[in-house]
Amino acid sequence: MEFSLLGPIAVTTGSGELSLGPAKRRSVLALLLLQPNTTVPLDQLIDFLWEDEPPEHARTVVQGHVSRLRATLAEGGANAHGVELTTHGSAYLLRLPEELIDAHRFGELVALARPEAAPADAVPLLREALSLWRGPALTGTVTSPAFAAAAHALEERRLTAVEALARAHGALGEHEQSAAILYSAAVNHPLREGLIAALMRALFRTGRQSDALEWFHRTRRLLNEELGVDPGERLSGAYEEILRAEAARGRSTTSGRGTGGGAHGAGADAPSGDGRVPAQGGPHASRAADGTEGTEGSARSAGATGARGGSRPPAPAPRLLPRPPARFLGREHQLAALTAALTTQSTGESPLAVVAGPAGVGKTACAVQWAHLYAAAFPDGQLFADLRGFGEGDEAQPAEILRDFLLALGTPPERVPTSAQAASALFRSLVADRRLLVVLDNARSSAQVRPLLPGGPHCATVVTSRSRLDGLVATDCALPVGLQVLGYEEGAALLGAMLGADRVAEDPAAAQELVALCDGLPLALRAAAAQLTARPRWRLARLAAALRDERRRLALLSAEDTGIAAALRMSVARLSADDARLLSALATSADGHLNASVAAALAGYDPERTQDGLDRLAEMHLVDEEATDVYTISTLTQLFARDGQGEPGRPGQPGGRRDTGGDAGR
Repeated sequence: MEFSLLGPIAVTTGSGELSLGPAKRRSVLALLLLQPNTTVPLDQLIDFLWEDEPPEHARTVVQGHVSRLRATLAEGGANAHGVELTTHGSAYLLRLPEELIDAHRFGELVALARPEAAPADAVPLLREALSLWRGPALTGTVTSPAFAAAAHALEERRLTAVEALARAHGALGEHEQSAAILYSAAVNHPLREGLIAALMRALFRTGRQSDALEWFHRTRRLLNEELGVDPGERLSGAYEEILRAEAARGRSTTSGRGTGGGAHGAGADAPSGDGRVPAQGGPHASRAADGTEGTEGSARSAGATGARGGSRPPAPAPRLLPRPPARFLGREHQLAALTAALTTQSTGESPLAVVAGPAGVGKTACAVQWAHLYAAAFPDGQLFADLRGFGEGDEAQPAEILRDFLLALGTPPERVPTSAQAASALFRSLVADRRLLVVLDNARSSAQVRPLLPGGPHCATVVTSRSRLDGLVATDCALPVGLQVLGYEEGAALLGAMLGADRVAEDPAAAQELVALCDGLPLALRAAAAQLTARPRWRLARLAAALRDERRRLALLSAEDTGIAAALRMSVARLSADDARLLSALATSADGHLNASVAAALAGYDPERTQDGLDRLAEMHLVDEEATDVYTISTLTQLFARDGQGEPGRPGQPGGRRDTGGDAGR
């Protein structure tokens, strides 16, 4: 749920925009949003709503609008977002997380930006802040002086952000961008002298001296005609700076001391804004004549990290990857796919890959193995986070992960934003020019991932999930990398790596049977190997015989804090009740092969409901769609669901173990 003040008054939910009704009702909401989490007296609402003397029934009118707003917000799911409109005597309180209000997010982003100290970071922050504006502030409210004053205050904040963005571009030597940003604002606010002065300086630095001087004379005439005053100090100061710079350039050219900057050199002899004229090649010269970066550009690149942290020394490159997976084998095709996707793209976009597959298939191991193999390609650091999408407890919130990332990148704790939106913007700005690898493990949904994606073209991201995350493929051009179970040879090789090749070679038939009983899942095979390691006198055939007992199999394929049953439980826990019941019904299939008609008959669902459920189960890799309308369910998944453990909320564990369902190291 999002509340908009920076444009038309609106409340937007995942299903669309709520209908807020007439202007007075929108105005009541606007005033409550302007003072969130604060009691607003009924008399103040009346003062804002009526420009003239309010009618006798004004209190009743306001109470009616508040009642309708409360109902509208409730229908939009306000409780789920922590939003509550309450009455306190003769006052009202709109309680909500302030980051849901666009004006609050705008203020946080602007406060984070430091256009002079860290211009490279400030540009994306300020651009994101200004992108929140969808038109004149408080559009749709009544036309009272009080709302006009509130809208004017918000507009002043917007113009201040525009000027700050122009200064940031100017500090980077990007004077064309600075002039373009200021031009539009100056046209709409022709009497704002500070804005015009900044535009004049930006135009001069792009070589457009006549345009800069014309803006001065145009504004001087307007001030005289509209207000009967002369230009103030800021406007006159900019005019005098340009004239002095022009005179200095003329003397330099006449005496032969010029260096060929020319009238149209972007940085030649441009006024600095404080009355000084920098020398040629000074702080506004960004590139040498041959197109290579000049001294200022080199210094800016070398000191970018230091600038981000103020006087703090540059933070060391973060190395947050977990240890490499032990005895990792195979997956050459998937590793090659990741390499092609993440290191050879030339589109200017930040490459992204999603490693997806069923629980226990080794997604984390594959991603971490690749990350260690190619860590040298990302010298500015490697970030890692477990998003806990399929684990015990709640999934990780983006703000929590972003805080860890920002601290690892050297952001002082007091500078870490509290809202996920602002933290995400700061994260993207910090890594925009870095070569950084981000590994996001165990994601539940695309929405959980998006705020954590870096924006720089030299950054790469690997996401692992039991879900296919089709949303990332659709909107962020993620490359899907699917992991399948191991074949007999690969599974036997993993057992050999865990137990020793000789022990497996003693009974290759039993090794193949173990691979089959484990459904080829690396997690299950490693748990089986742990059982055999703890029992050195056992032959592989003895464990295979024990695993043939379907009542004991899931319990035996567990090893202390990890196990296939726990991994499956975390997948099933994310299903709806209908889909979990469908999975339990599929588990009764004799051989695990079925089509939609058979599935509908087993579950007692209609065909459309069954097909939708099968699609969701396939997306979660709990069933596999081998061909059109041909579905399979693995034996281990069947055993889990058949025992009733596929029912939502069932707490039991096979064998009384309390295992977690992480996918790391497999």
